[in-house]
Amino acid sequence: MILLEFIVAMFATISFAILFTAPKKEVVYCGLTGALGWAVYYGMTQQGIHLVLASLVATFCLTILARGFAVVRKSPVTVYLLPGIFPLVPGAGIYYTAYYLFIGNTQMSGFKGLETLEIAGAIVFGIIFGFGIPQSWFHKLSPRKIDLNEES
Repeated sequence: MILLEFIVAMFATISFAILFTAPKKEVVYCGLTGALGWAVYYGMTQQGIHLVLASLVATFCLTILARGFAVVRKSPVTVYLLPGIFPLVPGAGIYYTAYYLFIGNTQMSGFKGLETLEIAGAIVFGIIFGFGIPQSWFHKLSPRKIDLNEES
């Protein structure tokens, strides 16, 4: 089942990357970023880990992957990061917050609204923690250029 979830998340992320006008040669990498983030999130929630913690860890992982792709592929990190977080955005939580508010169930609306805000905050902190890693660590991933004029 996780393979199916991975594939669906990848195609959803690729679709969003195309809509976001990511460079065509980077679209598959965008899809991999979103799919990996979703796989981490899905795997953690299947183990009974709370949605907020799963969102935090998944966003951290996809931020690391996006930064790695940015260095190796020589593109801005936002090309991979913005489409990559698409599968993790709590759209259903926003929907149910509004739904419960409209039917007059303020208690459930408040519960869903708070949960949605917590997940959104976890996504933000996952990105912050992912950018807390020094950039020099990522440059080790990049193939080194040999300078023929350099003396040994």
